[in-house]
Amino acid sequence: MPQDPMFDAFTDQTQRLFEPMRKLNGLMLNNLEKLTQQQLESMKRYTQMGTERMRAAADVQNADDMRDFAARQAELMNELSRQMIEDARAMTELSLTFRSQLESAFGELSAAATEAADQATQTAEKAAGQATQAAEKTTGQAAGQSTGASATAGKEKEKDSAQPARSSSQASRGKSS
Repeated sequence: MPQDPMFDAFTDQTQRLFEPMRKLNGLMLNNLEKLTQQQLESMKRYTQMGTERMRAAADVQNADDMRDFAARQAELMNELSRQMIEDARAMTELSLTFRSQLESAFGELSAAATEAADQATQTAEKAAGQATQAAEKTTGQAAGQSTGASATAGKEKEKDSAQPARSSSQASRGKSS
């Protein structure tokens, strides 16, 4: 069964419109996955550092161990600070990459929406032109039929009005004969 060309055009436009949105959703999902992975890795590192420090604290048995623990604690705080800065940089890099990908996707979305709107306008103008032509044709046919019917009716009226006149003239001849 053949489909209506206007319906096919609508389907094509809809697919083109939603394609960038599908890409955008995929982009967001990929970014969420990367961010989650980054945060899980950071959490694992911080948890391991904290667990190691708690074990080291549990192993302190005298003043010398406490002095070594305190010295190592300062080093680990510096290491933790460096690690947090690295994690922040990685998150910033992920965010900037995601931003550029979003801008690209929105650019495609905007272009697709503009194209779809232009095609919809052209399709609507074409359909309106066809409807106007069909209406004009129908109106012209109806006017032609009305004119033809009026002309036929006018001829029949003339014929009918002429018949009584003939009958009257024939009747007057018949009386004179």
